[in-house]
Amino acid sequence: MKIAIHGRNFKEEAKPFVQSMFDTLAEKGIEIQISHSYQQFLTDVGVICTANSHYTDNTNLFEADFMLSLGGDGTLLDAVTHVGSRETPILGINTGRLGFLATVSPDKIQESLEEVFTGNYTLDQRTLVSIEATLNHQPLDIFNGVNFGLNELGIMKTDTSSMIVVKAFLNGEYLNSYWADGVIIATATGSTGYNLSVGGPLVMPSSDIFVVAPMSPHNLNVRPLVVSTDVVMDFEIESRSSNYLISLDARSKVVDSNVRIRMQREKFKANIIKLSDTNFLNTLRSKLNWGFDIRN
Repeated sequence: MKIAIHGRNFKEEAKPFVQSMFDTLAEKGIEIQISHSYQQFLTDVGVICTANSHYTDNTNLFEADFMLSLGGDGTLLDAVTHVGSRETPILGINTGRLGFLATVSPDKIQESLEEVFTGNYTLDQRTLVSIEATLNHQPLDIFNGVNFGLNELGIMKTDTSSMIVVKAFLNGEYLNSYWADGVIIATATGSTGYNLSVGGPLVMPSSDIFVVAPMSPHNLNVRPLVVSTDVVMDFEIESRSSNYLISLDARSKVVDSNVRIRMQREKFKANIIKLSDTNFLNTLRSKLNWGFDIRN
């Protein structure tokens, strides 16, 4: 079996569980490949692990049976970009602060790995958003070939600029001009992310939709819009500062206001490993404190 591993820094109390995980993988003779950045961190904190190889990005990642993501949801978003069209199943181990995607706590690593090894899991296929950018009708590579994301596409004003105008088209038909700080187009997975903070709806992860949610719109009658993932959306931007910020999950870049964006569903999906005790509604209640009486 071959397992790829990517992660970020963790608290000291998680260290014994992480060390135990690497010990178990070594005992089972599993071939592992660790991201170069995570290997450096593990060395710095004194976690002993023997990797068969290391990788720096998606171009030299080996064909793994599974990917382990150790961190928060942001780490798992990184892992999705590393895996890409391989669609390698990803198990999110939560050594961070928030875990809508990374749901395995450090003390449950061993039993979670055993479930994976014995095949006691299902794959939760998540829709990805994909973009194409053009400048003066010429293709523009904004994110070094990694033009997809699991959570959302963001089109936003830069820090010091006034609001922008985002002219949106749905399957070639004019939809709306958003006078706002920006627009978030979220997948069902991303509904618990940036979309939630700008007033967009929560959506069950299996829903085959995108949510178009304006950020601080100037017109108060503008509301989030739910559309099918079959659609193609085009965006033209007007900005007094002659630029705007475009983001895919945690990656962002300032581009010229003449850059046009086309967004649609990616051809491949992200496969998130869902263990027997994983339940999205339980996660919602836990993370958002639903069902708790704050008066007590």
